[in-house]
Amino acid sequence: MGEQFSRTELLFGAKAMEKLACARVAVFGLGGVGSYTLEALVRSGVGVIDIVDDDRVCLSNLNRQLIATISTIGQYKVDAACQRMKEINPEVVINKYKTFYLPETALQFDFTQYDYVVDAIDTVAGKLELALQAKKAGTPIISSMGAGNKVDPTAFEVTDIYKTSVCPLAKVMRRELKKRGIDSLKVVYSREPALTPTGDMAVNNCEDENACEQGGRSIKRRQIPGSNAFVPSVAGLIMAGEVIKDLIEFKKI
Repeated sequence: MGEQFSRTELLFGAKAMEKLACARVAVFGLGGVGSYTLEALVRSGVGVIDIVDDDRVCLSNLNRQLIATISTIGQYKVDAACQRMKEINPEVVINKYKTFYLPETALQFDFTQYDYVVDAIDTVAGKLELALQAKKAGTPIISSMGAGNKVDPTAFEVTDIYKTSVCPLAKVMRRELKKRGIDSLKVVYSREPALTPTGDMAVNNCEDENACEQGGRSIKRRQIPGSNAFVPSVAGLIMAGEVIKDLIEFKKI
């Protein structure tokens, strides 16, 4: 491995770094959570990463998304992410998919090719399909639960979906996964009760308070969640840490 990974190698060893260099991970969603997961994976030496997102960087992303800068506004997130990752590790292989992941687009991906899958998307239908496809392929997956409207980055924990509580998204996922016969899903979630947004929705750059333009699509939402720089990022870094440790089968003594 190159000198840039020498400090990581001091912790995990040369064989572990070789495993990471040969690993292929898919990151679905490059928002506040996924962008931090992606960068941590690249900085850890993962050799091949598929990134999946059809959205473009916009002004409202600047407060929390790692790839969002004034210079990247208007760019597709996968393009901005690829450029940034190549500046960190020119040898990393990035496969870009400008795709909104749903059951209708699932066949574009062969989950048997992945050593790990990261679910950092925010639609229930997509998250359920990711869990289904990962189970069919026998591929490890970690899924992010709700990070919006929260302010305590220390409240996150890693557990199985069926051990979660409080989080409304986790509740829906538990119910729907059970219907589909999926008896386990590794998740990062928080029991912190979500706040009710108090700001003026007019400050959001979406044209309609109930819709957000993504990749030319108008996504209807009941309410746009509030967010910040320090909660989604922590969830993303926790996810990356779990992926890295699982890939190298790290056991803390």
